[in-house]
Amino acid sequence: MKTIRWGMIGCGDVAEIKSGPGFYKADHSRLVAVMRRDGALAADYARRHGVARWHDDADAIIHATDIDAVYIATLTDSHHDYTLRCAAAGKPVYVEKPMAMNHAQCVAMVAACRSADVPLWVGYYRRALPRFLAVRDLIANGAIGPVRMVIAHQFQRLPASEQLEGKLPWRIDPALSGGGFFFEMVCHAFDFFDFLFGPIESVRAFAANQARAYRPEDVVAASYRFASGVYGSGAWCFAADFEEEYNEIIGANGRIRFSTYAAVPIRLIRGSSVEEIPIGDPPHVHQPLIQTIVDELNGEGRCPSPRDSGARPAWVMGEILKEFRAASAGTGS
Repeated sequence: MKTIRWGMIGCGDVAEIKSGPGFYKADHSRLVAVMRRDGALAADYARRHGVARWHDDADAIIHATDIDAVYIATLTDSHHDYTLRCAAAGKPVYVEKPMAMNHAQCVAMVAACRSADVPLWVGYYRRALPRFLAVRDLIANGAIGPVRMVIAHQFQRLPASEQLEGKLPWRIDPALSGGGFFFEMVCHAFDFFDFLFGPIESVRAFAANQARAYRPEDVVAASYRFASGVYGSGAWCFAADFEEEYNEIIGANGRIRFSTYAAVPIRLIRGSSVEEIPIGDPPHVHQPLIQTIVDELNGEGRCPSPRDSGARPAWVMGEILKEFRAASAGTGS
């Protein structure tokens, strides 16, 4: 098999442990070069990770003849631009999530890569993690019978007051992230639900900013229907006084509870019986998905997070936040 040579645009926090090492630890994969606008930080990353070279100009990655594919690990605001530039250069792209600032940008990215005949994958790495595949297999093997509903809950405290003074964390700066904590984080859950049950076809939702600690949404309630017939609902509050997060898949004969973010045991509940299934996450959570991309580029299998499915969570998030965003634009808040 051919060794796939990667270039990485952006080498901040997400690339430190979660993703970056996966590109040089996956089989038949090598990280050739990294780029960051701050050249000193790019050089430091390259030195610590044993990468041969670094750049402070993305074009040096995009147009390099010794790079086969590009990983875009920047903030959400630049995903669209970099993806289109890679497509124009004929480079396959693996882009971080959220895929883009909005669904329209996702559609443009998909179209550009399709027109250039280059593959595009999205960093919804849970589609390849053992813990989530175990949930999929429990459902497929009939552990809870036909699925009726999926319910998502996420509650967390506001950031400390000192974090909200001056420059906001990027996740709650809509100019950088596309929204708030809900937009940046919960897309992972919606993507995994899509993986399990297929596309969501209808959404009803409310969203607001209740705490007024920052501009984007901090409370969301939504109901949705999958084209497959499964129904779903969720409640998310990022201004609560406690931390709790879980998903529950309810079937005719039982239910499965699991976390989107924490590697806590999966709970299989059937009547009064509760079975805990402990499955940890690997040290570099992107690596299993990276391996599927490398394998696909070598003609061996398919990555489970292709461009079309990767764009669908952006549509769902946009539908959920549509009324809130329209109202916020109208008031100038």
